[in-house]
Amino acid sequence: MFKGFSTISIDAKGRLAIPARHRDQLSHDDSNALVLTLNPWDRCLWLYPSSEWDLIEAKLQSLSDFDREARRTKQIIRGYATDCALDGQGRVLLSPELRKFARLEKRVAFLGQGNKFEIWDDDTWNAQRDEWLDGVNERDSTGSAVLNTLSL
Repeated sequence: MFKGFSTISIDAKGRLAIPARHRDQLSHDDSNALVLTLNPWDRCLWLYPSSEWDLIEAKLQSLSDFDREARRTKQIIRGYATDCALDGQGRVLLSPELRKFARLEKRVAFLGQGNKFEIWDDDTWNAQRDEWLDGVNERDSTGSAVLNTLSL
């Protein structure tokens, strides 16, 4: 299970160094094989170990091509999926197309999200995070409906 936040720089060749604590976990799970794709809801990328991607692929496969939304979901998530692997220095190459989609230039926010990682432009992530945090208490007197379902 991946968790935690890091701010990382992308090098001039478009490579992203995975934080050491996550590299260790990926190596332990024999998950040097990864799949990178775009997030259809946010301007960020998702990075899955291939074993987790296999579960996503099965879910996508079960969606009907006769349903327009399901078909578009498959086209976006599967269509932009790219196989990749950690190099000897624990880096992943981000394709120019995916970097452009997520507006990734130099500094990125790298977030563990359980079965995957999210890769955000650092400024975009900070703005999204602040907007959400500012709005949690403004929604109503009971706070966020989603947060209220959690026992923290």
